[in-house]
Amino acid sequence: MAEIKSTLDMVLARAARIAVESDAAENSGEDMVKEGMRLAAAYLNQPSGDLSAPLAGQSVAKQAALRQGMVQTLLRNIVLPRDKALKESSELAIKGVLDLMTAKGGAAVTTACAELGQLLSQYGRHKEQMTQQLEDALLNQLEQQYTARGIQPPARLTAAMHPKYKDELARLLLELNGQYGQAMDQRKEIIGRLAAL
Repeated sequence: MAEIKSTLDMVLARAARIAVESDAAENSGEDMVKEGMRLAAAYLNQPSGDLSAPLAGQSVAKQAALRQGMVQTLLRNIVLPRDKALKESSELAIKGVLDLMTAKGGAAVTTACAELGQLLSQYGRHKEQMTQQLEDALLNQLEQQYTARGIQPPARLTAAMHPKYKDELARLLLELNGQYGQAMDQRKEIIGRLAAL
């Protein structure tokens, strides 16, 4: 009976040691992911150097965790370009993803990043085109309303004077953002899955 008890004690002690080692390894992996996030954020703030340099000399597990953290941060920074600064930041993040993932993800990453770049460019053009079409249509409506009343339209008539301008523009932008956001999320998900491998 004493032998069974001591064997049970030994098994329980060994299980506890394994659990502690497992927790330490897991925490170390989480720390490496966070470190990867920090490195990618620093790269985005001051784009100099090579993102893959910190991976050199690390174990395979640490490289994977660092890369995963870096890619997560870079993907979060690829957003719809509502202004020039966001577009430049998104393009830099795409470049960073390519630098980190081309060797690992191959053609799938290259294709997804190229498509993200196209979406960024198309979004700006599509937004301008859509806004211009809306403004032209509303300006035409205003001119017709003045003409129907027999009144000369003001010299500085703009589409923004139309009562529905803000609502229509907001609705159209919401639709556009939804379409492009969904397309971008699909590409980012592909890259994210490849980074987690």
